Parts: sequence; C-alpha cells; structure tokens
Amino acid sequence: MMETLVTFLVTGSLIQGVLCGFNTNLPNKVEALKGSCVFIPCTFDIDQQYEADLTDSAKRKWYKDGNPPVIVFDSSSPNTGLLKGEIFGNATQKNCTTRFDNVDQSHNGSYYFRLEANGILKHSYTGPTYSEVEIVVLGSPPKPTLSFFPDQEKVIEGSSVSLRCSTKIFCPSHPPSLTWSSSLIKSVTGRPYQSQIELISDLNFTVSHRHHRVNFTCTATHQIQQQNTTQESRLLHVQYAPKNTSVRINPAGLVLEGRSVTLICNSDANPPAVNYTWYRDTERPLNPVQTGPNLTINNPDPTHSGRYYCTAENKHGTQNSSVLLDVQYAPKNTSLSVFPSGSVMEGHSVTLICSSDANPAVNYIWYRDTERHLNPVQTGPNLTINNTNLTHSGRYYCTAENKHGTQNSSVLLDVQQTHFCLHPADH
Repeated sequence: MMETLVTFLVTGSLIQGVLCGFNTNLPNKVEALKGSCVFIPCTFDIDQQYEADLTDSAKRKWYKDGNPPVIVFDSSSPNTGLLKGEIFGNATQKNCTTRFDNVDQSHNGSYYFRLEANGILKHSYTGPTYSEVEIVVLGSPPKPTLSFFPDQEKVIEGSSVSLRCSTKIFCPSHPPSLTWSSSLIKSVTGRPYQSQIELISDLNFTVSHRHHRVNFTCTATHQIQQQNTTQESRLLHVQYAPKNTSVRINPAGLVLEGRSVTLICNSDANPPAVNYTWYRDTERPLNPVQTGPNLTINNPDPTHSGRYYCTAENKHGTQNSSVLLDVQYAPKNTSLSVFPSGSVMEGHSVTLICSSDANPAVNYIWYRDTERHLNPVQTGPNLTINNTNLTHSGRYYCTAENKHGTQNSSVLLDVQQTHFCLHPADH
C-alpha cells in the first residue's frame, strides 16, 4: 500500500516548491485524526553538483516552523522525536514521504523538510522559497459522504440504483471501514474499494416498492486509540404503479335497504393514485361515470346489489379491486297461490304456494283461520293437502320471515262437494 502511495505522489500530484535545483513536492495541507497517524507524501531534489554527496546515510528531518523552528523528527532516530513515526524509502531515492503516529491537536502547524548529508550537503526546504505542509488535526472524524450514483434520489420500481459512500483515509496503515444498514434490512453488503486517499463502498440493487421511503445509512468506523464511528443517511423515494388496491364497505357489516352506504377504495401508489373509476358487474363504467376514492349510494335498494369494481390509476399503471354489495331487506310482495287453479273438488289434492321477495331468504310458516300453527306445524313455501274434504275449506295464512322482518299473505280455500247424478233403471 505504501509503495503505491509513494508512486502516486512521485507522478506529480504534489505541490512543487521550485522548478529546478533544490525543491520539494508535498501537499499544502494534510488532515489527521486525533490519536491516529498523519501521512505526508513527499519527494525532494537537490542541485546536481551535490549528487555525489547524497548517500542513504543522509539524515532526513522534519521541523515545525516557528520562532525558533523546532525539530520534531529525525530519520536516524525515528522513535525519539516530538513526532514519532516512519520515513519511507531511501535518501538516494529522494523520498521524504513520512508517517507521524499518535498525533493530537498540539501538532497543528506548518512543517518543512531538511536534508543533512555528508560534506556540505545540508539544506532546509523552508518557505516561502519552498513549499511547507500544514498539518491539521481534527478532534473527531467527519461524516462519510453518501450520494446516489448517479443522481437517482427518485427512481422507478424495477430500475437499478447505486448508493455510494466514501470517507477519507487519514492513516493508510489503519484505514477506516464502511458498513451499510437500512430501515428495511439491518445489514446490507456493499462493494468496497480503496483509492490512495479515500475508501469507497457502492451499494447496487434493483428497487421495488418496498424500498420507498427506506432510510439507507452508511457508517464509517475509524481505527484510532478508541473506535470512532460517524454516520450519514439518505432517504430513497421510489415511484411505482398502484399496489394492494382494496375496496371496503362503510359502515361495515350488513347493508340494509334504505340506509346509505359508502364504498371506499384504497391503493398504495407513488405518486398517489390520481384517478379512481368505479364499475359494476358488467365491468363498464357506472352511468353516470363515478370517480374518486369513495362511492356513496343513498337509499340503497335490492337493485343496487352486485359486484362493484374500483380501478386505481397513476402514471405508472393501474390495479383493480372489487367488493360484493349485498343489500338486505325484510320480506316484501309476499303472495299465495293455489295449484291447480280453479275450483278445488273434494277428494282431489291441492297445493298452496307461498312466495316472497327478501334478502336473506325467508322461512315460511303456515296458519289456518285461527292464525294458529297447523298441527302438525307446516313449514316451507308449499303446503300440499291430499284427498281434500269439506273440512279443509277455510282461509290459510303464510308468514314469510327473515332476520329483518315478517310479512303475511292469505288465500281462501273452498273445497266443493262432488255431486253424483242417479239415473233410473231400465225396465
């Protein structure tokens, strides 16, 4: 990792102090976390006349600028200075890349590099002639950067989305880690990769309506003296066609004739369903066309019974749902008829037929003139009397009954006596 970083720095990403002779290449500013390390990418150069004096035994030093300047690091004793750490490569490679460990905010300030070699090769790369580096020690790590990649904060169901989380690498020898979580799933696995200066994790997935208004959180954990975590969250907005469309009846329970009822259509959609259209059994729009989430029927009667359909629609699609409306009512139009019709002759069978319009279906009970139950009790829509005689004459009552009420009807049964004709005998 360090070799990669040093190579990167040598390619020209640093600020050059002067154009020729003695010069340094290093950043204007580096940031560090309190309790962690700071990494200073650095290369230097010398006048060509001193090349022979530069050996690997040359001391590479760092000073904190001030009045007077203070030596903080010496490559010959890297663990004894005010700043302890490691300087990389060799002097003959002209490498001054350095790592200082366990920095704190007392180390804020400007620093410059000094080279001390054999003979007269001793040179301080101080400003303003040469670039100095400012070390800024942060008391706590910044939040990670979380973005939709590309800008996809509003996406359509079924499409692919990428979330990118990144955090700065302050100390390459102790890089941070990135983890994902969401309000939908506690742990989400991202695809991490690392550049020279930052750690990146991409989260790629295909969105569904279940991801709408889901909060995605990226947590950065920095390995300093004590683990320090920071978080950043983003809310995902997903657009989708209507789902979970349903129709309910209000008030719930039985729908009674004459009492107003409202059919309510609900749908989960984003953007919310903008059009609701109502249909009847034929699946043709009601006449007149009924729209809106509510369909109110005032003073319902049996003709309103049937299946009602609601279609919810937004710009991404449609979805239907239906409900069966069952208007219930007490018996009405109860009537009695005699079969066969016409005169009822003694000795013949006759059937009395009771019919009634009701919902739910009725129970039928039969009575005689006294309005007492027949003995034995007779129920059902038909009352058959076999082998009639004169005693069967009279008024018969049928009572139609359901849980909403009763209604009676009656018929007069007149059994007529059979007359026999006597013919005189032949003599």
